[in-house]
Amino acid sequence: MKHFEHPDKFESRHIGPSFDELNQMAIECGAKSVDDLIEQTIPQNIRLTERLNIGEPLSEFEYIKKLRKLASKNKIQKTYIGMGYYPTILPSVIRRNILENPGWYTQYTPYQAEIAQGRLEALLNFQTVVADLTGLPIANASLLDEGTAAAEAMIMFHNLRKKDKLNSHKFFVSQELFPQTIDVIKTRAKLLDIQLVIGDHQTIELNNDYFALIVQYPSESGEIYDYSDFFKQAESLGIYKIVAADIMSLTLLTPPGEFGADCAVGSTQRFGVPMGYGGPHAAFMSTKDEFKRNIPGRIIGVSIDAKGNRALRMALQTREQHIKRERATSNICTAQVLLAVMAGMYAVYHGPERLKQIAARINNLTKFLSQSLKQLGFEQKNQNYFDTITLLTDKNLQNKIHTEALKKEINLRYNKDFSIGISISEATAFEDVIELINVFAKAADKNFEVRNLNEREYESFNSFPSILRRKSDYLTHPVFNSYHSETEMMRYIKRLENRDLSLVHSMIPLGSCTMKLNAATEMLGVTMSEFAELHPFIPEEQAFGYKELFNELEKDLAEITGFDAVSLQPNSGAQGEYSGLSVIRAYLEDIGQGHRNVTLIPSSAHGTNPASAVMAGMKVIVVNCDAHGNIDVDDLRKKAEANKDNLAALMVTYPSTHGVFEESIKEICEIIHQYGGQVYMDGANLNAQVGLTSPAFIGADVCHINLHKTFCIPHGGGGPGMGPIAVAKHLVPYLPGHPVVNINKEKSIHSVSSAPWGSAGILIISYAYIKMMGSEGLTNASKAAIVNANYIKAKLEKYFPVLYSGLNGRVGHELIFDMRSFKHSAHIEVEDIAKRLMDYGYHAPTVSFPVPGTLMVEPTESESKAELDRFCEVMISIREEIKEIEEGKADPNNNVLKNAPHTLQMLISDKWNYPYSREKAGYPLKWTRQNKFWPSVARVDNAYGDRNLVCSCIPVSEYAEENLAN
Repeated sequence: MKHFEHPDKFESRHIGPSFDELNQMAIECGAKSVDDLIEQTIPQNIRLTERLNIGEPLSEFEYIKKLRKLASKNKIQKTYIGMGYYPTILPSVIRRNILENPGWYTQYTPYQAEIAQGRLEALLNFQTVVADLTGLPIANASLLDEGTAAAEAMIMFHNLRKKDKLNSHKFFVSQELFPQTIDVIKTRAKLLDIQLVIGDHQTIELNNDYFALIVQYPSESGEIYDYSDFFKQAESLGIYKIVAADIMSLTLLTPPGEFGADCAVGSTQRFGVPMGYGGPHAAFMSTKDEFKRNIPGRIIGVSIDAKGNRALRMALQTREQHIKRERATSNICTAQVLLAVMAGMYAVYHGPERLKQIAARINNLTKFLSQSLKQLGFEQKNQNYFDTITLLTDKNLQNKIHTEALKKEINLRYNKDFSIGISISEATAFEDVIELINVFAKAADKNFEVRNLNEREYESFNSFPSILRRKSDYLTHPVFNSYHSETEMMRYIKRLENRDLSLVHSMIPLGSCTMKLNAATEMLGVTMSEFAELHPFIPEEQAFGYKELFNELEKDLAEITGFDAVSLQPNSGAQGEYSGLSVIRAYLEDIGQGHRNVTLIPSSAHGTNPASAVMAGMKVIVVNCDAHGNIDVDDLRKKAEANKDNLAALMVTYPSTHGVFEESIKEICEIIHQYGGQVYMDGANLNAQVGLTSPAFIGADVCHINLHKTFCIPHGGGGPGMGPIAVAKHLVPYLPGHPVVNINKEKSIHSVSSAPWGSAGILIISYAYIKMMGSEGLTNASKAAIVNANYIKAKLEKYFPVLYSGLNGRVGHELIFDMRSFKHSAHIEVEDIAKRLMDYGYHAPTVSFPVPGTLMVEPTESESKAELDRFCEVMISIREEIKEIEEGKADPNNNVLKNAPHTLQMLISDKWNYPYSREKAGYPLKWTRQNKFWPSVARVDNAYGDRNLVCSCIPVSEYAEENLAN
């Protein structure tokens, strides 16, 4: 060790096994050392010869000092910009017990419902909030942001056109939508040949050429329009109606569902979620019951378990991309689960009355401001309003107001027509409004006497017509009327947390998902006010800390991938796929090759690949894989040649989705380039590449980077995620731009996300990981991930066949165990093994992907040798249980696997009618007695849930009383 090097290296905290353990594990795999194992695993022709130029690692203590210095360069000012982003008050009980709690933020997507009941209930609460407030019965469990939600609604209704409207491709967009929403809609519409008509809803002449329309409620200027007559006209023409709504205003305003909307979209950010310089926030979408099987994203539904008890699950799974693939109508794969949980809990904590009081207070302060400014002689553009007013000024007066506002460290919205927008929020105090009025008074050289004004006199003033005032009830379910003290709320949150298995309990060995350590120090910046409380549209000089972070992160990600530039805008992996393909299409169009629209995709690819390609207007052609799981190069060459005139791209994952470093990858890239296409590399498996090879070195032109996988952003129960794209030099000019913040390149495509840097608030996590690992640490992490996977292979392959491996019998950072033979030998399905793992306290590996009847395991570098040994012991124990069935010692239909998982209620019941002991069911290995996680429900009945779809909080008696046991 160098004399002055900090002794506490983060690398040794992040990587689970010690250096000596890793070498010993490599030897047990039949290699001489870690480096020897890596040499046997990664083809020599794609190995990097120089180490990464990231810099020396910082200790956690050193990084925290750097983080504070960065934070000091961001300036928190009072912000009234609005436009879909508002200062809010995050209740401390939610901040401490959810946002800062690894028991909530390290959970995985709730595919294994029996060990995700707490999060599923929290998401059901969220859906209920959205459904109740929008007045539409079906809501999903969140989307990425408001712009994406609006674009998804447009696409949904384009796909739902009736026979007599198949030639209708016009979509009306109100010019009073938020500009970032319009920009995202433009991106999505262009590649699907949807014709946008952007204009005034009061003057537009609708006809049969339109399939749908969208309006903002309240509008961008703050105006609250009565859309009922407009919607009746649209209804008569068979035009679907979408409303982009402010969730807080709906506690006071008539909900969209009550004035004819078919769909409502928006953001729940102002329900206690910090602005975070643009994200992450949970967007919402709700719609009519008739569209429940078309709504994109995830829906949480109520079902029953094997004992007839209430159980929750993700409903309508047939819409998932890995099933529908190129027939999918959306590429949405993830959600904003952690943020949806927070927003739902905000509603639970405040309840309907308190929510209404918060909204009424916002409205009263806005009325007070409006009336005061009118007294000062300012003309207001909008007559009706909830929280936003727009003042008509000229260039000279706008400049004066701007100057005075800056003196008071106030941010307002300054429009190009010289009007000024002001949005009041939950965080606005009465004194803040007085300060605002004084700014305008001084700019106008008027006197304003505070003593002559009284807040109460404005409470009776109506800021919108009574016909638009909400009359219907909402959030009447007990869950929204029971937990209003902090004690009760804390216990409710903890009760739900205890029903979920997360990384605080054990390894989550999911192939393709990289559930690694989300270090506490990496998470610190997320809740620091200097990062959390910034509006995405503030002046650049107020966010120099963020700017420095972005610049360094982009530079480091470019170095890691080998590319020339990075866009941080895409806020999910699937969004990154779509963005990369959109950039390719823009490039091809610019060089006169816009007709190229064929994308080749291996049959092993993740389902979002073909779904994203279709969303980008591509024609998908599937390339076969050989018996070893590799891309069939002959089939690829044949299909590339057959489509040489129209070939746009190849989408390829590396190492392959089968967990193998394919030897022919460079040849594959060369074939695509030979026939005029671009190579898109899916970054799902980048964790096996960092420091050892790179997408650019392999031959790709663009890749997306799953920051929630390789770079440590937590999965948050299924989101948030981030999917930045890195591109080669020729694609740089086309990286996504933004209509409000000037990040535009020479020929930028329109926005792919609402915020200019996507979910900027969580980029801090990946930045921290890279800075604390340094060049050598990042490379060592990749090596450790590969060693851990091969170690599991060595320990378990004599019990479970490994489906694919490389030329030297090695796997990458993940591997696939073939469980199909047990169906014939013991009537055991792969699902039975997945459920039995719960009894041992483990989340199942990835089930039946990419091959049905298999388990795909990815241990990551963060798991210790002891934890890997424990997992292997569990798998061997389950193999012995299967053997008991095979040998006739256990009943083939009534055994520990078929009846798994076993709940505590089952074990303590007076009745025990199983041919095996309670101990075997609940404590299959001795150490489970010291570390037992109990599934809260028995095996969930998925079919029942789909037949009886219930997606909001209603009393149990209303949906399944006749099915409930006892």
